[in-house]
Amino acid sequence: MRFYYVLACAVMAVHALFIIWVILGAIVTGRHPLLRWLHIVSLFWGVWIEAGPWPCPLTWAENWLEVRAGVNSYQGSFLLHYLDRFVYPNISPFWLTEAAVVVAIFNLGVYARRYYWARRKS
Repeated sequence: MRFYYVLACAVMAVHALFIIWVILGAIVTGRHPLLRWLHIVSLFWGVWIEAGPWPCPLTWAENWLEVRAGVNSYQGSFLLHYLDRFVYPNISPFWLTEAAVVVAIFNLGVYARRYYWARRKS
């Protein structure tokens, strides 16, 4: 059982790192085209999962492992669960989705600005 709990914690950590990547990826990618495209795909994936009715595979994996470990797993999205628990009590899924869209627009704006300045210099 402890093994499953450790795996659940590892999945939770990867999940948190992925969310940080989605939020701050445009700052980190710099001029690395592969990282930039990976981040753009991650942005769309994050918004798609948050806006849709289906669970994120990482949330599903974490919940599955928690059940195997004998821990009560949470229902709903990872963000909704942890934001509601630690940061914004009773945040609605609508506002969470809106925040995901704003983060995506901001990051795409960073990429658009970089593209504009790169084209202007050449």
